[in-house]
Amino acid sequence: MTHAHSAAQLPVGNPVGLAAGSEMASDSAGGPILDRARHAAAEQQLGYAGNLSPHEALELVRAGLARLVDVRTPEERKFVGYVPDSVHVAWMTGTAFVRNPRFVRELEGKLRKEEVLLFLCRSGQRSVAAAEAATKAGFRNAFNVVEGFEGELDERRQRGVKGGWRLYGLPWIQD
Repeated sequence: MTHAHSAAQLPVGNPVGLAAGSEMASDSAGGPILDRARHAAAEQQLGYAGNLSPHEALELVRAGLARLVDVRTPEERKFVGYVPDSVHVAWMTGTAFVRNPRFVRELEGKLRKEEVLLFLCRSGQRSVAAAEAATKAGFRNAFNVVEGFEGELDERRQRGVKGGWRLYGLPWIQD
């Protein structure tokens, strides 16, 4: 059984509002959100295009300007939940979290290098590494979604109460 969770009303027929097969953004698309992230990334000398909040990521995806790439393991997606219509390319695999040696090859098989890609993991850490690897492979619009799907650990070492896509009530489903 699939359960949908969202604080906002979503368009019927496309839970995230991403137009399938639509033209994706190039360097100049995305307006102020991507410009701000790119500027901050240049100042901080990041190895990828920049950082976005979960809300900014959703706005870009809904506008058809970006693709959300979930880099968590298949197990995380299955048991914790995932964003509808996100593209799955695992950065690490298995319960031991072994680096996926086919990551770039899988990314190249599913996405175009000129697309704006928003990388999402559990907390915003693995997605940084994935965005850096994608950038090195020629994906020049690789962004990290800070806080990830579940957010940071709190003082009790638990997730889900300190930021993250799911806590904010953004669209997600669980099998």
